Amino acid sequence: MEIEEMQTAWSEMSMKLEKQELLTNKLIMEMTQEKYRNKISIVSKYEGIGAIICFIAAIFLITKLNELDTWYLLASGVFVVVYLITIPTIVLRSIRKMRNLNITDNNYKQTLIDYANNRKQFLFIQRIGIYLNFLLMIVALPMFVKLSSNKDMFITNTNVWYWYLPIMTLFLIFFSRWGYKSYKNITASAEKTLKELE
Repeated sequence: MEIEEMQTAWSEMSMKLEKQELLTNKLIMEMTQEKYRNKISIVSKYEGIGAIICFIAAIFLITKLNELDTWYLLASGVFVVVYLITIPTIVLRSIRKMRNLNITDNNYKQTLIDYANNRKQFLFIQRIGIYLNFLLMIVALPMFVKLSSNKDMFITNTNVWYWYLPIMTLFLIFFSRWGYKSYKNITASAEKTLKELE
């Protein structure tokens, strides 16, 4: 009789320990998910603010397109508007894919694979954006000169190229390197959080 009671007690304790272990694992997964999302939210916040600024600028430029009276100025304006809408939208989608990574439902290996793919895509989009920013800098200048001073810089002799290009190039190089490095560090930190699950 005592052996049967001990076996029953042992079975009950075993079941309680298994339930406790499952609960602990679930809690660890949920805490990791929250910690991971907080790290990605940093990137999301910065890019969200940037996207809002881009969308407001695009709306402003759409209202000013009728002031661009030559085909090349109009083409410049349309390019800038499309850029200001398209690039932030693509970046925000990429961040959303990283942020919505479901750690609790996937196994560890699949989670790391999904994250690595999403991170790679996000950083690739950032690199493309950096190169396109240099194109934007050149294409947008004639449009901005026209809108700010009502002059066609290709007809009117202007020295804006001589000071604008060097200053903007230095600014873009510095800002792009700083931003890209920061995003690499943040996403690497998020990856480290996921690897702690192992």
